[in-house]
Amino acid sequence: MKNLAITGCKGRMGQRIVVLAITDGFFEVSALIEHPDSLHTHETMNGIPIETSIRTAEGCDILIDFTQPSGTIDNVRFCKEHGIKMVIGTTGLSSAQEQEIIDASSFIPIVFSSNMSVGVNVMFKAVELLAKSTPDTYAIRMTEAHHVHKKDAPSGTAKTLANLVHSISSKKVEGIESIREGEIVGDHEVIFESPEDTITIKHHAKTRDILARGALIAAQFLLDKSKGLFTMRDVLNLNN
Repeated sequence: MKNLAITGCKGRMGQRIVVLAITDGFFEVSALIEHPDSLHTHETMNGIPIETSIRTAEGCDILIDFTQPSGTIDNVRFCKEHGIKMVIGTTGLSSAQEQEIIDASSFIPIVFSSNMSVGVNVMFKAVELLAKSTPDTYAIRMTEAHHVHKKDAPSGTAKTLANLVHSISSKKVEGIESIREGEIVGDHEVIFESPEDTITIKHHAKTRDILARGALIAAQFLLDKSKGLFTMRDVLNLNN
């Protein structure tokens, strides 16, 4: 059984990843790591102590990281040094930080995706098809909504959708409306509108389990990889 480390284990995503990983039993959850300033550093989860040092992950096969940009980059450097595969779901990284992840993937395999949900990645594919197939008479706009605790806006998923449209067509997303309200897990809506019709693609996340489950699927995908940068579209074979 392969050993799994999880950083940000007491965060909203981290807690669900821990629970599902333990329930699934595919991985042995061997290291749980939180920020040194966390109030949970003297606790345990399922009998596993919560540590504050990334060095706790040494010897693990894969690390799943949903933290903050600076912490993620520190973890990338450690995993690169120790040959630990990574699944990264952190958003809000700078271009320089993203480049460091790209550079590290020359040494270790990394799944790096703004959204680990299977459904959202199918949505990416559908939006790509629409962007390719609709004429320039269609205007494109987008709305995304998340909980009030989410720091980055627009969301990483919304940025991915907008970049996807622009990269494969002459179209651009004309505007992204960001909503931060209550405990919304994640809603994304892309609207293609012409003078004759409106096409809407919408994804509504009911629970964070769709993201946590996707992260664990991504971790399994990495088991036979030695290096390289991958997205959830690679994991789900949606690039064809």
